[in-house]
Amino acid sequence: MRPDCELLRDFVRTNSEDAFAELVKRHLNMVYSAALRQVNGDEHLAKDVAQTVFTDLARKAPSLSGHANLSGWLYTSAHFAATKVIRGESRRRDREEKFMRVTINEPASDDDWSKIRSALDEAMHELKPSDRDAILLRYFENRPFAELGATVGLNENAARMRVERALEKLRGIFVRRGIVTAGTLASVISANAVQLAPANLAATLTTTSLMAATETGTFTLLKTMIATKLKLTAGAIAVAGVAAAAFVHQQQIQTHLRAENGSLLQQIAQLQTDNESLSNHVSEMADSQKLSADQFNELLRLRGEVGALRRQAGEVAQLRNQNQRLQNATTQLQSSNNRMQFADSVAKFTADETQMVNAMKQIGLANRIYAGDNNEQYATNFDQMTNELGGLVYNGVLDYVEFVNTGVANEHIPQMITFRERTARQSPDGTWHRVYGLADGSVQTAVSTDDNFNAYERYDANAKGTIYSPQNQNQ
Repeated sequence: MRPDCELLRDFVRTNSEDAFAELVKRHLNMVYSAALRQVNGDEHLAKDVAQTVFTDLARKAPSLSGHANLSGWLYTSAHFAATKVIRGESRRRDREEKFMRVTINEPASDDDWSKIRSALDEAMHELKPSDRDAILLRYFENRPFAELGATVGLNENAARMRVERALEKLRGIFVRRGIVTAGTLASVISANAVQLAPANLAATLTTTSLMAATETGTFTLLKTMIATKLKLTAGAIAVAGVAAAAFVHQQQIQTHLRAENGSLLQQIAQLQTDNESLSNHVSEMADSQKLSADQFNELLRLRGEVGALRRQAGEVAQLRNQNQRLQNATTQLQSSNNRMQFADSVAKFTADETQMVNAMKQIGLANRIYAGDNNEQYATNFDQMTNELGGLVYNGVLDYVEFVNTGVANEHIPQMITFRERTARQSPDGTWHRVYGLADGSVQTAVSTDDNFNAYERYDANAKGTIYSPQNQNQ
């Protein structure tokens, strides 16, 4: 993945819309979610905040191109923008301020996310920028430790230690505020801190931010137009819900209208022929003025019928257009539903993987304690580690973990695999994941394009620090 600074330099140097669009796509969910929390869940205000943040990014791109990672700057910018929006709304509506005070003073619920949600962003801004960036990259953007370390100029282990220290500082801030969570703070933030931004918002923000940055004088007008467009879009989705209900009835009358339309068109053609014939006849008799009253009345009647049939044909055409709009709305609703289902599956997969990682961390610690009490030999099964595991309860997680390379002293080969998931799991994006516990107590998640992890589980007796595999240890 190209670093943020490289994308920003491309944008500054060549005015590349693709480079800026990639930056928006990469950080939008984090910015939108932070804004949404700070404006009390108001989606329209959150979109305005996101618009302001990315417009500022486009304007200040030359001065920011030296930043290796933009997460911290964007997160702080979203905080300031949201604060400004809230102040503006408070001045416009006094009752908003009262509502916010009541919300803050309400008793906390039992749910961990409910406890920290309203205080998370303020607590994050009490951290040093380096600590805040570490948490943002790891738990808001779910970056692997190796990628996180490369971004901030550290190796993987040093990056892990920085994140853990930053997380402890954040936990201390919450404790000082009287907020204590039952679960691990890392899992609560990872599972809830970032939400998917509305569909097409990235493309909208890319275009409007670049326009606003280029034409500063028209920024206020553009912002108003964009906000109006977003509101109209939300209204269109609501209308689409009603339209979907009417779609079935519309389909029922469509067949009848087609048949009636065909009949009307045939009548119009015949009447036009008759009208032309009568008109010619009138022209032939114009000089003599011998057109009878009956013929003249018939001509008027036929012309009236032609006009009525034309109006009916126009109504049929309008119904066709309406039907097409209904079909388009139904397609959009189905697409939105598919995206929501995919997001749900991603969230569940991530939660399951987080639970497995946390369980393996505790198993690894228990195994190291066991080895220290048993001549540096690992346990061969969970029954031997009953005392060390203590109150570990993960609803059957232990059934999905298997021991490998048992009975080996842990200080000899720190990066040796000691236990792993019994089977790999396929994520919604098609990749395969498998969680491993290493002899030094660390936990790693391996990712593969298929369910074959031989490349990860390798063996090299001459390579110091190599990860060992039970399958090919005798090769």
